[in-house]
Amino acid sequence: MSEKDQVNQFSREIIEFQRKNNLTDTEMALNSHVSVEHIHNIKAMRENPEPSVVANLRNYMEHKPTGK
Repeated sequence: MSEKDQVNQFSREIIEFQRKNNLTDTEMALNSHVSVEHIHNIKAMRENPEPSVVANLRNYMEHKPTGK
């Protein structure tokens, strides 16, 4: 899978997670400790995220507490 395909897939995962959990980009940023700008750019596929950003987002999505 190419790097662009990986970013595209990850952006879809973020969008689906937000939809499922009714989260805005701002809420996702605050809870995952990733800037809202990074989240916007990843979803728009304008940025290849650093591994640490991907790790923070994946960790949050896998361990999201109830509530938000």
